[in-house]
Amino acid sequence: MAGSGVPVAGVLLAGGKSRRMGGGEKFMRPLGGRPILERVVERARPQVANLILNTGGDPTRFQSLGLPVVADVIEGFAGPLAGILTGLEWAAANVPEAPWVASFATDAPFLPGDLVERLMAAVADDGAEIACAVSKGRTHPVFALWPVGLRDALRRAMVEDDMRKIDRWTAAYRVAHVDFVDDPVDPFFNVNRPEDLAEAEILLAGLADTARGAA
Repeated sequence: MAGSGVPVAGVLLAGGKSRRMGGGEKFMRPLGGRPILERVVERARPQVANLILNTGGDPTRFQSLGLPVVADVIEGFAGPLAGILTGLEWAAANVPEAPWVASFATDAPFLPGDLVERLMAAVADDGAEIACAVSKGRTHPVFALWPVGLRDALRRAMVEDDMRKIDRWTAAYRVAHVDFVDDPVDPFFNVNRPEDLAEAEILLAGLADTARGAA
């Protein structure tokens, strides 16, 4: 639930093919002895009223998470826009009181605990239609806030115009960009390759040391 009190639904985007990780599901790789996905869920779940996992395959393998598992509503590995559309259409059908959907990548174990709150504040302050996270001068369009009311427009763009790139689609709308500090860790550090996973272990250990020092 965002700080404004307006219900926000959340969608965890887990539809990629993990090619740079060497195949398999990168979000299930262990980090600090726990799957990356568990760490992402732990950070995302408190921020939204409802949370779904957008991925394909056998949903029972995620049973321990206690989340609805929803496959892409557009077939053929259509990229993160398909996951965002899936979240918007799921929210419209299942959480009609939620006018917004927050999207989260599932390979970013350090995502901010105040992500949704700050994105919601940005759309209110800027009169924007969409809000997107930024860190280190780089936009992160998979960490964004989307109005459920744009679902039909997005479906038309994907089906009729073969739209696949988030930035190309959002160019038609007012987007608020919200900058997040990268100290002590870039909150949108993502684990794409084996070397990223090794670096994430170092970052996680450093955060643990900092927390112990502050206790």
